[in-house]
Amino acid sequence: MLEEKDQQIVRALADGIPFVPRPYAVLAEKAGMEEAEFLSRMKKLKEQGILRRVGAVLQHRRAGFAANALCVWMVSEERLDEVGAAVSREPSVSHCYSRETAPNWPYNFYAMIHAQSRETCEEIADRISAENDLGKRQTFYSVREWKKAAMRYFC
Repeated sequence: MLEEKDQQIVRALADGIPFVPRPYAVLAEKAGMEEAEFLSRMKKLKEQGILRRVGAVLQHRRAGFAANALCVWMVSEERLDEVGAAVSREPSVSHCYSRETAPNWPYNFYAMIHAQSRETCEEIADRISAENDLGKRQTFYSVREWKKAAMRYFC
């Protein structure tokens, strides 16, 4: 079980990172500690594998991205790291990851592409496929943006 101070950090992070010059100072105050201790404890939680990552959540449509495409490919196990590294460098890709396949679903590599139009998403996906020799792909477009919320722990 996490120490109380570490639980306070998790609770503070659940509300998101404030858009201010020193966000961790604000979060540290919320958690009842100094910024240096907050950051030190976050680093320790990361090193222990308890805290995996801290990242921004973009409201795509409000930011001007009218088309959001989830593209899936079949990538050999040997190439997953190579392809993942290349695709993650794409400016229009917010995230990519691998998943296990299923009996009727052979795709194991996923990438989320954001652009101003479906046509542009297709062009980007075609280029990614060609540059990385990925072959057949399926593309799924978002029709609605769902509310994004962080998990709540130690409530």
